[in-house]
Amino acid sequence: MQLKKKVILLGSLVALASGSFVFGLTGIVSGNRSDQALADQLTSEKVASNHAAGLLSLGANTIADMAQKVAPAVVNIEVDQKIASSPANMPQFNFPFGQLPGNMEFFYNGKRVQPGPNGKIVPPSIQRHNAGSGFIIRPDGYIITNAHVVRGASKIKVTLTDRRSFDGKVVGIDGFSDLAVVKIDANNLPTVPMGSSTTLRPGEFAVAIGNPLGFDHTVTLGIISAVERTVTDVNGNINFIQTDAAINPGNSGGPLLNLEGEVIGVNTAIQANAQNIGFSIPVDIAKQVSEQLIAHKQIDRPWLGVKLASIDDTMAKSLGLAAGGKGVLIAEVLEGSPAQAAGLERGDVIQKIDGKDMAGPGEVRDCVRAHKVSEKLNLFVLRNNQVKAVAVNIGTFPNESIGAKENQDQTPDEPSNN
Repeated sequence: MQLKKKVILLGSLVALASGSFVFGLTGIVSGNRSDQALADQLTSEKVASNHAAGLLSLGANTIADMAQKVAPAVVNIEVDQKIASSPANMPQFNFPFGQLPGNMEFFYNGKRVQPGPNGKIVPPSIQRHNAGSGFIIRPDGYIITNAHVVRGASKIKVTLTDRRSFDGKVVGIDGFSDLAVVKIDANNLPTVPMGSSTTLRPGEFAVAIGNPLGFDHTVTLGIISAVERTVTDVNGNINFIQTDAAINPGNSGGPLLNLEGEVIGVNTAIQANAQNIGFSIPVDIAKQVSEQLIAHKQIDRPWLGVKLASIDDTMAKSLGLAAGGKGVLIAEVLEGSPAQAAGLERGDVIQKIDGKDMAGPGEVRDCVRAHKVSEKLNLFVLRNNQVKAVAVNIGTFPNESIGAKENQDQTPDEPSNN
């Protein structure tokens, strides 16, 4: 007996007469095999309608089909990086003229060690092998990844899903956003379509593909847990997408995708003491940064070079601020920064910049970013109960350096990234 066709508007799982199923947020189409053509047509029309409304239907093979389509454009990135050995176990002898007495020699990890110019023994640098992920954005071999994946690389190896491997070359690094572009010498490569992160909402599905712990092209499914998430321990310069799609060390630089296979974020960091709390850089930032790096090799970002802290009432009194007085505390001045060159000191309170009152670190940050490199900032700072005028020439953000948990404009410690 022929079953009657019907369309059921539900938000849960519905079995079809043919034995297949579809579930999602909107209409479900069911029928027998003789009605398959009509069912396919109605389903296609419904998916198109859902897409226009910002909704998606999730079928039995939606994730698998999407992952199969996108995976060829997701790459594994292996990196050799030079890092300095820890001096903790080095012998602490000083030789005033940088010469070893007599026939004395020192070895560290099997290597002969010479004193440095100041007579102190300096541990030799060693090679560290690191791994991450990336995704191809242009068929001529341009790849987006994280800056912390390729920073300081002496060798980069990029491997595709078809097992072809290429030497990679860093096109540009933007330490401010922790993004980088790598180029391989290849053409006609598959690419990942770039979506948008501006309309994302908590609860939407998200898929991560990458190289966690060496398990290449691992696919995980989750949801968007939050948007516009501020995580200063990772990178206080941008607001992240938070997701519970499982990401682990090695996922860094890989794509976070919507169900249409569009990139919505670049997986960057995880909360180490939690389960499935991960953070991704919004794709709209990645698009802007990658375009500028490809065109100009670098992004000149204004930089002051200080760590800042808000001032509460108790601190205000101890710092000599009048009741209700405003200001921002300089918690640290970075070595070699424009702030140091101008004579700013730890403990200074920034009260005004170019005549504008400063009430919090965000206001100082916004003021610096509103200027161009080499422009001058005129600061009024409180130091030892006296107001002092300081002129600072804005510098360029140092893409090759890594700062520690800054409020101002530095990138995060590497251990915070995955």
